[in-house]
Amino acid sequence: MKKYSVILLFFSIFKAEAQASASVIADSLYSMANYTKAINYYAKVGSLKSSLQIARAYNAIGNHQKAILQYENLVDKAADYQIARFELGKLYVKTKRYDDGRKLFETLANNDANNPAYLYFLGEAFRGLKQVDSSIVSYKKAVTVDSTHLKSLFQLGKYYVIQRETNEALRYLDLGLQFYADDVSLINLKALALFNNAAFDKALPLFERLVALGEKKKFVYTKLAHCYFKTWEFEKAKSTYHQLIEMDEDNHEAYFNLGQVFAKDRQIDSAKYYIKKSIEVQKVTFEKEYSSLAHLYRSEDDLATALKYYKLAANEDPTDPILYYQICALIDETTDDAAKKLMYYERYNKKYGAEHRYIFTVVNRRISELKEEIHFSKD
Repeated sequence: MKKYSVILLFFSIFKAEAQASASVIADSLYSMANYTKAINYYAKVGSLKSSLQIARAYNAIGNHQKAILQYENLVDKAADYQIARFELGKLYVKTKRYDDGRKLFETLANNDANNPAYLYFLGEAFRGLKQVDSSIVSYKKAVTVDSTHLKSLFQLGKYYVIQRETNEALRYLDLGLQFYADDVSLINLKALALFNNAAFDKALPLFERLVALGEKKKFVYTKLAHCYFKTWEFEKAKSTYHQLIEMDEDNHEAYFNLGQVFAKDRQIDSAKYYIKKSIEVQKVTFEKEYSSLAHLYRSEDDLATALKYYKLAANEDPTDPILYYQICALIDETTDDAAKKLMYYERYNKKYGAEHRYIFTVVNRRISELKEEIHFSKD
């Protein structure tokens, strides 16, 4: 009996050492993002922690379905394993299983009402379920627990900016900016809240701050330029609109607004130039609409009207060989004048050549036929 106990003890020590070794190797592999191999080693350990790491590894490699199953199995075995429940809840929300997320975070929040993360993710689950009022309540509870919870403050600020409730928006955004003055998301929302309320002089330094922080995006420059314009800083407005145009040379709104700045600054010739430029860069075409109408009229054998719309479509997009070929084909169908038909087909070749191989072959075959027809008609 004593010998048997010694063997069991030896076996237990050996097993523990093997598990410890596997755990060390698994942790090392996980830290180096070698998740698949880490999973194999964690599976040899068999502890709650290793099961959690397996779930995390599946999540890290993007296999969310296996990660969720692993988390769910772990939670079933250890219902009080809070970290596993928390991570499972976040994964539910991430994978848009919002109602599962809601149920889990409601339970977590009921058990620990002082955890702002539980309240925030409960708000996210409600937001995913389109239950906006409930999401706002959850975000507010998170901020009550932790006035520096930036994610909740952002969602509240965003909500009230959209609702055009400026004072409420500023209340939450300022709370966040007191904690992190350089948060570009919060600065952007505050600038928009003031801009939408026509407080251009107050919004202006915020948009300038965004640019200084590297947010050199078109919408930022657009709002900044407008703020300069509204605060009578015309030279800065012109410079900013020019920067916008450098970013997007077809930005017709930037040209038009630049024209308005010059007009306000009594530089009429420049104003006219940029407003005309705004018209010039607007490349609105209707070739698809005209082509569709042509096809419909052709299906009704109204070839004259179909030809009219194909010509309009080709004028809108003279680079499309198919549109011009349709004109040639309809001319071929609607007239007995072989010379006229030949003229259109030869014009096709001159404009497009072999750009569209099949049409090029058809056109040249038809040109040969028409030339032969014209030759014999003369004889």
